[in-house]
Amino acid sequence: MTTIGEVESVRQAALDHLWMHNADWTTMAEEGGPPIMVSGEGVRVKDVEGNVWIDAHGGYASVNAGYGHTAIADAMLDQMQKLTYFPQGTTTAPLIRLVEKLGELAPDNLERVWPVSGGSEANETAVKIARAYHKRRGDSGRYKVISRRGSYHGATGGVMWMGASSGLSDFEPAMPGMLYAPQPNFYRCEFGSDSPSECAERSARAVEDLILLHNPDTVAAFIGEPVASGLEPPSKEYWQMVREICDRYGVPLIADEVVTGFGRTGKMFAMEHFGIIPDIMTVAKGITSSYLPLAATIAGTHIADAFAGEDNIFRQALTFGGHPVTAAVALKNIEIIEHSNLVENSECMGAYFLEQLLDLKEKHPSVGDVRGIGLLLGMELVSDRQRKTPFDESLQVGKRLTEKMRERGIIMRFNAGKVTLGPPLCITADDINEIVSALDSAISELESELSVV
Repeated sequence: MTTIGEVESVRQAALDHLWMHNADWTTMAEEGGPPIMVSGEGVRVKDVEGNVWIDAHGGYASVNAGYGHTAIADAMLDQMQKLTYFPQGTTTAPLIRLVEKLGELAPDNLERVWPVSGGSEANETAVKIARAYHKRRGDSGRYKVISRRGSYHGATGGVMWMGASSGLSDFEPAMPGMLYAPQPNFYRCEFGSDSPSECAERSARAVEDLILLHNPDTVAAFIGEPVASGLEPPSKEYWQMVREICDRYGVPLIADEVVTGFGRTGKMFAMEHFGIIPDIMTVAKGITSSYLPLAATIAGTHIADAFAGEDNIFRQALTFGGHPVTAAVALKNIEIIEHSNLVENSECMGAYFLEQLLDLKEKHPSVGDVRGIGLLLGMELVSDRQRKTPFDESLQVGKRLTEKMRERGIIMRFNAGKVTLGPPLCITADDINEIVSALDSAISELESELSVV
């Protein structure tokens, strides 16, 4: 695409035929979109018109290794030239090496890997495994799943109901057996707690209360992200208590590491921060840094062994689960993450980023809270910091800030007054300074427009 006519032709084709994620083509047309990206390197991408942007959220907090790794493309091509798929009932060397590697990286006895295509499928599979596990043990009444309000576990038919998300009325009736526990988010603690520890303890006890209220013999699993996107990491006692509660009532604990896995929080897996071993763990996004679609559900041997034997197999088949090309890409991506010390960089640069954001909070009265760990950070803007009052929706604060950041060359999507930052793990201090400087300017401009003092 070298001429204005070619660019406009492609853009019009997108408006005519492309159904983008959470987007409306009529609004995109009015705004001159959609933006069309053509190349990338590190934390930066270039659009069809030659503009260079910093991607402050790394795709969907998923481009962990960063853009532009030709070694990953080479691994993809090499495998495609050898074998692009496999006959039914067989497997391939790249997949075997990948599941072996995941078994080495995952904690304790999490060694049995079910490969799938994306995070939603991984969480669907985890819940299905938990329910089938109980059936294998003779607990046929266990089907309910506890998740936490404000969490997100995917967009497919079952997991979309986890987290008590709004905006799901189009897809009712809801999946039966969905139970919701509080999020251990001290800034907006449901219990009005006086400390993060108190909020953590009350939120964990609420999980036990739910189990007892609904009868332990009906509860199949608890699912939660070690650190929910854009929220404060819970105090350590939270996960310690939840682990003990799940053990007490025979409820498998599913750790959703779709976002947090592969270095995002400064550890290979975020549960390492809390010293807790889940029964089942799901991974996606960073496993390939989004170079190709791949995810996995990893079960502890105490869960997986219930499915050994011809009469006990877990009956599920996904055409693209375990694709040899995506497996080869995942292996090369993990090699880059390890050899380039990206987990360590996430920890170091994440601490620096958080420090810079906290400085913004001191400077701007509209910044109500800044939180996060590693390179999974969040910020919340409010009209009244003392009362933690969100801005009125009519002010369209999220849309205005998103546009102001784009004017400054930063792709960062605000939802109302909240934003999650999940840049590639290769980010540098200079990149962070550029993002923070743009945020400082954009927030100042917004505060002036809204007369926030």
